[in-house]
Amino acid sequence: MNTLIISTFSCTFEEFKNDVTTLFLEEMCNEFVTDYEFVKVNEHKSHLLMNCTDLEKLGAKMESPFAKEWDKKITARIAFILSNLLRK
Repeated sequence: MNTLIISTFSCTFEEFKNDVTTLFLEEMCNEFVTDYEFVKVNEHKSHLLMNCTDLEKLGAKMESPFAKEWDKKITARIAFILSNLLRK
Protein backbone atom coordinates (compact mmCIF):
# COMPACT_ATOMS: atom_id res chain seq x y z
CA MET A 1 0.00 0.00 0.00
CA ASN A 2 1.29 3.44 -0.84
CA THR A 3 1.93 5.41 2.33
CA LEU A 4 2.62 9.11 2.67
CA ILE A 5 4.66 10.34 5.64
CA ILE A 6 4.80 14.08 6.22
CA SER A 7 7.67 15.07 8.50
CA THR A 8 8.95 18.23 10.13
CA PHE A 9 12.37 18.20 11.77
CA SER A 10 14.98 20.44 13.35
CA CYS A 11 17.99 19.17 11.39
CA THR A 12 18.61 19.92 7.72
CA PHE A 13 16.72 18.13 4.99
CA GLU A 14 19.86 16.32 3.82
CA GLU A 15 20.63 15.05 7.36
CA PHE A 16 17.05 13.87 7.80
CA LYS A 17 16.91 12.19 4.39
CA ASN A 18 20.22 10.44 5.01
CA ASP A 19 19.16 9.15 8.44
CA VAL A 20 15.74 7.99 7.27
CA THR A 21 17.15 6.34 4.15
CA THR A 22 20.08 4.51 5.72
CA LEU A 23 18.93 3.84 9.27
CA PHE A 24 15.22 3.31 8.81
CA LEU A 25 14.29 2.37 5.25
CA GLU A 26 17.35 0.38 4.17
CA GLU A 27 18.19 -1.27 7.51
CA MET A 28 15.00 -1.58 9.55
CA CYS A 29 12.25 -1.69 6.90
CA ASN A 30 13.87 -3.31 3.88
CA GLU A 31 11.69 -6.44 4.23
CA PHE A 32 8.41 -4.57 3.72
CA VAL A 33 9.20 -1.23 2.04
CA THR A 34 9.70 -1.98 -1.63
CA ASP A 35 10.07 1.52 -3.06
CA TYR A 36 10.24 5.09 -1.76
CA GLU A 37 10.73 8.69 -2.85
CA PHE A 38 11.58 11.81 -0.83
CA VAL A 39 10.22 15.23 -1.68
CA LYS A 40 11.77 18.29 -0.07
CA VAL A 41 9.09 20.80 0.93
CA ASN A 42 11.59 23.12 2.62
CA GLU A 43 14.75 22.82 4.73
CA HIS A 44 12.79 21.40 7.69
CA LYS A 45 9.87 19.57 6.09
CA SER A 46 9.59 16.60 3.74
CA HIS A 47 7.12 14.21 2.22
CA LEU A 48 8.07 10.55 1.93
CA LEU A 49 6.01 8.35 -0.36
CA MET A 50 6.71 4.65 0.03
CA ASN A 51 5.21 1.34 -0.94
CA CYS A 52 4.73 -0.67 2.23
CA THR A 53 3.66 -4.31 2.02
CA ASP A 54 3.06 -4.71 5.79
CA LEU A 55 1.65 -1.73 7.70
CA GLU A 56 1.70 -3.59 11.02
CA LYS A 57 5.44 -4.14 10.74
CA LEU A 58 5.94 -0.51 9.75
CA GLY A 59 3.98 0.63 12.81
CA ALA A 60 6.03 -1.65 15.05
CA LYS A 61 9.30 -0.29 13.65
CA MET A 62 8.10 3.30 14.11
CA GLU A 63 7.32 2.51 17.76
CA SER A 64 10.61 0.70 18.42
CA PRO A 65 12.95 2.08 21.11
CA PHE A 66 15.52 2.93 18.41
CA ALA A 67 13.01 4.96 16.37
CA LYS A 68 11.68 6.77 19.46
CA GLU A 69 15.18 7.71 20.57
CA TRP A 70 16.01 8.93 17.06
CA ASP A 71 12.81 11.03 17.06
CA LYS A 72 13.97 12.74 20.24
CA LYS A 73 17.41 13.34 18.77
CA ILE A 74 16.14 15.30 15.79
CA THR A 75 12.88 16.49 17.38
CA ALA A 76 10.90 15.03 14.53
CA ARG A 77 7.18 15.31 14.54
CA ILE A 78 5.89 12.77 12.10
CA ALA A 79 2.34 12.31 10.97
CA PHE A 80 1.60 9.65 8.43
CA ILE A 81 -1.34 9.31 6.13
CA LEU A 82 -2.28 6.09 4.43
CA SER A 83 -3.65 6.76 1.00
CA ASN A 84 -5.41 4.36 -1.31
CA LEU A 85 -5.70 7.21 -3.79
CA LEU A 86 -1.97 7.05 -4.48
CA ARG A 87 -2.02 3.35 -5.25
CA LYS A 88 -0.17 2.46 -8.44
